Amino acid sequence: MSLERLNEKQRRAAMQVEGPLLILAGAGSGKTSTMTERIAYMIEQGIPSYHILAVTFTNKAAGEMRSRVEELVGRCDDMWIMTFHAMCLRMLRYNCEVIGYDHNFVIYDGTDQKTIVKNILKEQGINDKEFSAPYLLSIISDYKEKAVSADEYRDAVEDNYKTKVIYSVFKAYEDELKKNNAMDFDDLLLNTVRLFEQDEAILLRYQRKFQYIMVDEYQDTNHIQYKLIKMLAEGHHNLCVVGDDDQCIYQWRGADIRNILDFEKDFPEAKVIKLEQNYRSVGNILAAAHSVIENNRGRKGKKLWTDREDGDKIKYYRADTEKDEARYVAQEIDLLKGRDKKYSDFAILYRTNAQSRHFEEALTQRDIPYRVLSGLRYYDRKEIKDMMAYMRLVVNPYDDLSLRRVINEPKRGMGDKSVEKIQGFANVRGESLLQALSDEEVLDTLPGKAYSGVKNMVECINLCRDERDNLRVSDIYDNLLVKTGYMKALEDANTVEAEGRIENLMEFKSVIYDYEEQADKPNIEEFMEKITLMAEVDNHDANQDAVVLMTMHSAKGLEFPVVFLPGLEDGLFPGHKAFDSSDKMEEERRLCYVGMTRAKETLILCSASVRTLYGRTEYTRESQFLRELDKRLLDGDAVYVRKTRDSGLGVSTGSFDGFAAKESPKPYDSLRYAKAATKANASAGDEEFAVGDKVRHAKFGEGLIIDQDGKTLTVIFDAAGQKKMAKGIAPLKKL
Repeated sequence: MSLERLNEKQRRAAMQVEGPLLILAGAGSGKTSTMTERIAYMIEQGIPSYHILAVTFTNKAAGEMRSRVEELVGRCDDMWIMTFHAMCLRMLRYNCEVIGYDHNFVIYDGTDQKTIVKNILKEQGINDKEFSAPYLLSIISDYKEKAVSADEYRDAVEDNYKTKVIYSVFKAYEDELKKNNAMDFDDLLLNTVRLFEQDEAILLRYQRKFQYIMVDEYQDTNHIQYKLIKMLAEGHHNLCVVGDDDQCIYQWRGADIRNILDFEKDFPEAKVIKLEQNYRSVGNILAAAHSVIENNRGRKGKKLWTDREDGDKIKYYRADTEKDEARYVAQEIDLLKGRDKKYSDFAILYRTNAQSRHFEEALTQRDIPYRVLSGLRYYDRKEIKDMMAYMRLVVNPYDDLSLRRVINEPKRGMGDKSVEKIQGFANVRGESLLQALSDEEVLDTLPGKAYSGVKNMVECINLCRDERDNLRVSDIYDNLLVKTGYMKALEDANTVEAEGRIENLMEFKSVIYDYEEQADKPNIEEFMEKITLMAEVDNHDANQDAVVLMTMHSAKGLEFPVVFLPGLEDGLFPGHKAFDSSDKMEEERRLCYVGMTRAKETLILCSASVRTLYGRTEYTRESQFLRELDKRLLDGDAVYVRKTRDSGLGVSTGSFDGFAAKESPKPYDSLRYAKAATKANASAGDEEFAVGDKVRHAKFGEGLIIDQDGKTLTVIFDAAGQKKMAKGIAPLKKL
């Protein structure tokens, strides 16, 4: 077999079989072809396939690699091409008795893990609102990835109430898994390392077996994966790792970029081959991406090049608002579609899922088909559907379907049996579930744990319904979100997924504010009608010719002829947390690089001068990454050019020309502000008032309190006249 299909650098990498090798494979440089050809070359050189181990991160990547190798050299069933977890599982099945497990051990998934931790919390009498199962599991996972046991955790951390609780749960969780002859996914890796540490003979056996090791996406390995590979490779040092330090974008879930940056320290005899020829993108896209990523200090020096033409310059559009940004993107797709393009040639890649809404609406208005990848359409997301269910109950107390959806969201101890029991009461009484639960006699039948949570939920819904004429839609939303415990449950979870859900919930406030601004007489009934109609637009067939919407994290490994990167503003991309440390900023910059290098022919960048995100309107500063990009490669709005527009919107945190005022040292943090504002608005009614107090109402303006009793305030307003309103929910502020 010849290696003629490979370029000179790829051939060198394929033929470099002995000793440690680092292949720095830039975006679109033919990494997969190089790896498969390398394996085939080794087999053709007489290396038995059972001496080869190839490790990937996904089953899909492993399957593709095996298929391509077998196309070249025929069947090789005895060669291990698999994911880290599959490799460890196979090793443990044969040897797990060494670490005290039976061969028939089971693997617990995320649901099983949560159940175990919840049971532990109950047994130990720990408040699950203070220490939620997802929060504790995320800590346990973090320490397992560092190969730290519960006892080692206890010895390493400061002794206080919080660490004692974590240790107690961590230890009980370890014990429960061992008692059940079970492992979680972290255990598969960790226990394989422990197996090798406890029985050197087993490690030597695998070292003799795997004389040639290859690891794909090495920049995404965590500490325990690094340790595992290093142990296996110490036998023969024939370790080939393939990756791109410029595409390390998963540090938030444990990836350690030092693994690839320090490879030559770990293996001083290592050879380094850089695959820099790009087969995907035109020259200007590569040059633009390089002008951004070269600002990272923590990287290996490389520069992608192509023998393709330079292509068009990078387009840049500075929109007035996020709606204008979405309108522009949809318009450009319409224009470019007429030039021999399919809808599936276009991708809109954003930093956060919350950004998708405006693009979905703009595309729908132009009848452009789209699909949201690695996520749901905005109005199909669980948290949005949950809050819409709460709001529907304010409008319609007979909506049993909505109540069933949220009665245990967040967890209130309401199992199926409890719900069915209440349903029975409601049927006998001829009432809806909400009406039945509004009766103290029915509430008293609930389990102790469920009683207070369900009671608070029911009271909140009923109060919002009774007071809906005195409340803005946004007031109702804030109260439902906070007083039902929904937002707190997500905050307590303290996971990346939960943070994403909070972002979407805060962005929903923008939907509400848009409605309140545009409607003649805004009210919750009309709002829910509009949202329902908007949410029920056609679901798009995943196989159809459609524009793709997805996050930049999800886009890694993909490519499209035309790519849009919207939201290039400080505080959004890079996100506000990036300004806290250089490491976080460098990871954001790598994400920008990944996004830019998805484009084959056309790259279009966008930002908005004014953006309403999470319900807050802000003037924005153009992204640091835009400022770093070589301006000679840009076509369109130049960065830092003042635009003389009269916006009439919002409150400025900086100047309107696209860069922050001197007194604004940091980019905004809209999410944190939005959460605080939501909680503050929901608790506004909890303030103590007295007769004679002058107040301002969010809807009716200024007024005077003229009477009060245990539950209500009577206020005479300058413009709206006399109103009775409920304490605890009326959005009043003392003047």
